[in-house]
Amino acid sequence: MTTQQEVPASAVISILVENESGALARVLGLFSGRGYNIESLTVAPVDEAGRLSRINVVTTGTPHAIAQVQAQLERLVPVYRVVNLSATGPHVARELALAKVVATGEARAESLRIAQAFRARVVDTTATSFVFELTGSPEKLNSFIDLMRPLGLAEISRTGVVAISRGPDTL
Repeated sequence: MTTQQEVPASAVISILVENESGALARVLGLFSGRGYNIESLTVAPVDEAGRLSRINVVTTGTPHAIAQVQAQLERLVPVYRVVNLSATGPHVARELALAKVVATGEARAESLRIAQAFRARVVDTTATSFVFELTGSPEKLNSFIDLMRPLGLAEISRTGVVAISRGPDTL
C-alpha cells in the first residue's frame, strides 16, 4: 500500500479579528512560531464602528498544515472567523502595485506601451521616470514587473493580496 504525499500549495486565508492592540501580533506569532512563511499580509478595519479588522494572509503549505493553521487560528482569543478561501471555492484576489521606471528614449516609449496593455495608470511622471499604478492578480503584477525590469524598473511597492469569496457567502 502506497501513501500519497501531500504537495505544498499557496493558500489565501481570511481572518476576522477584534480590532484591538496585539491582535495582529498574536495571529502573526502563530505563523512564525510554527515556521510558516507569510508571503503576503494585509489588514484593515472592515466595520463601521472600527471594531473588527480583516486580515488576509497568503502562505504556502500542505493541505494538512494549512488545516492545522486554520484550526489554531480559530482558537485565538481575538479571532471571530477563519476561512481558507483557496479551499472553500471561487474567490477574488487582487493586489495593487506602484512601479517606478527610470528610462529615456525607446525604453520609455516601450514602458508606456506595456503599461497600456496591462491597463496600468501613470500616477507620476518626470522627464526621466514614470510611476505606474497597477491592480490585478499577483500573477498579473509579476508579469508586468518582469517586463519592466529590462526597461529600467527602479522600485516597486506592493500592497499584498486582498481577497473575498465570490457569491453570497461572507466571512
